[in-house]
Amino acid sequence: MPFLDKITEYIGRFSALMLIILTFLVVYDALSRYLFHSGSISLQELEWHLFDIIILLGISYALKEGTHVRVDIFYAQFSLRTKTIIDLFSLLFFILPFSFLILYMGYDFVLQSFVQMEGSSDPGGLPYRFLVKSLMLLSFFLLILQSFSEIIKRIKVLKS
Repeated sequence: MPFLDKITEYIGRFSALMLIILTFLVVYDALSRYLFHSGSISLQELEWHLFDIIILLGISYALKEGTHVRVDIFYAQFSLRTKTIIDLFSLLFFILPFSFLILYMGYDFVLQSFVQMEGSSDPGGLPYRFLVKSLMLLSFFLLILQSFSEIIKRIKVLKS
């Protein structure tokens, strides 16, 4: 589905932008810590939050681009039809059930974080940790949408 693929493409580009920002942030943090002997807990937490954003929002993009984890030494040897069947099987019986499970189990986890207005427990840490935790639900919802797009593509390949 081109519409879902386009959404995933934009999210992937956003993740790439966050990776660039994270890189500069880590360099700045390391230089300030080792050259000027000053550090910041909130800066280090921001690095972790950006890392979370990159990973969580990049999952659906990795699926779309086919750069997700699989055993390529075997997969590369298979015919297009066999690859398509394996992809369909993994989407239907691994990725979708796992994603629905994360949404189901993660809802209360995120809700509790929102109710508590969870923030960092470290002095000088960042507030609003619940916003980062909510990305877990968004991430797996986007993965489900991209999985449906990939399933439709694989069915078209099998029909042709």
